[in-house]
Amino acid sequence: MEVFFLKERLWTKSFIMLMVGNLFVFMSFQMLIPTLPPYIKSIGASGVEIGLVTALFSIGAVLIRPFIGYMLEYKQRRALVLIGAVILLVITVLYPISRIVVIFLLIRFIHGLAWGWSTTVNGTAAVDVIPFSRLGEGMGYFGLSTTIGFIIAPSLGIFLYNVTSFTNLIIISGILGFISVVLLALVHYKTPEAVLKTKKENLKFSYLGSLVEKSSWYPSFITIIICLGYGSVSTFIVIYGEERGIDQIFLFYILNAIVATAARPFAGKWFDDKGPIAMVYFCIAATFVGLWVLSYAQTNFMLALAGGLFGLGFGCALPTLQSWTLSMTPENRRGVANGMFFSSIDLGIGLSGIIFGTIAQFTDTANLFRISSLFLIIAIVLTVLEVRKKRVTPKERIIS
Repeated sequence: MEVFFLKERLWTKSFIMLMVGNLFVFMSFQMLIPTLPPYIKSIGASGVEIGLVTALFSIGAVLIRPFIGYMLEYKQRRALVLIGAVILLVITVLYPISRIVVIFLLIRFIHGLAWGWSTTVNGTAAVDVIPFSRLGEGMGYFGLSTTIGFIIAPSLGIFLYNVTSFTNLIIISGILGFISVVLLALVHYKTPEAVLKTKKENLKFSYLGSLVEKSSWYPSFITIIICLGYGSVSTFIVIYGEERGIDQIFLFYILNAIVATAARPFAGKWFDDKGPIAMVYFCIAATFVGLWVLSYAQTNFMLALAGGLFGLGFGCALPTLQSWTLSMTPENRRGVANGMFFSSIDLGIGLSGIIFGTIAQFTDTANLFRISSLFLIIAIVLTVLEVRKKRVTPKERIIS
């Protein structure tokens, strides 16, 4: 009991408001992911232009993050968080008036810039309000706002798109975005002393330097590889369900969300007590098994089981890898590291779509999942090699 009272407080008003505000940011945004392609098709877009809906967004998000990471080295958090949330809200309400495909795609690119801005600064602000001794646990909880948004919002968006107009869908998305702005405005932000003491004129901006944080690049590199494996699922699971006659695809996402929600607090505490390595091994292994279970799924039960394994594996892997990245990063460089981490997710899933979209021409979807599991083996092998390297290096330095 004594140890319990010595713990630094995690559940502050600011942490709760920031977490819930981030949930509404993700809800507002993710509702549009599955609905924008059919909308742009309805206004006359070609197949290539439909593909650009995702591509331009991803490009915008990756391009902006180094600049935001640089700004986070010397700017206070509050203004950056609120600017990002407001821009997302404004861009969202512009979609219904963009009946020209080129203008729609331009708005989509700007939306990607705003998304890259918001995800980077929100995650960095969360790290600043979480006690460092409970970083893994805190980021695990904060990551739930991302996971729940990813899982619930696309289904909600599809439902609204089917039963009402696109304009009404945008209105609801805009309301969620407005709520996020209000909640984020109530947060008492903490800017690290190292950032407050840093002046812009004393910093030299390097795009590559703000794209990659050298002190913590490795966990983000592993994130790219894991997302290369996961990307096949996010791209092809609906098609796979149609091929197998599995009509309850939502079970995969529901079990994913339930298990991830239940497991993340334990994963975070494990990280704080014992470090990231064992948890990374476990998460990758669970995701690997989930891919193979999914590849043999013939029933809704098997699909749900695969979803649960993904919640246990991939659902816990991302906050663990993010916490690992941030724990290795100096306070004043956390914005850069956070941007690097989220860009790793975008890059991994984006490349996966290209890779497995090409392979899909030569094999069935079940084999795609099995082939994508090779990336998870690569991730484990590279992590083992990195751990051995870190253990050997100090001894070598002592001998020399």
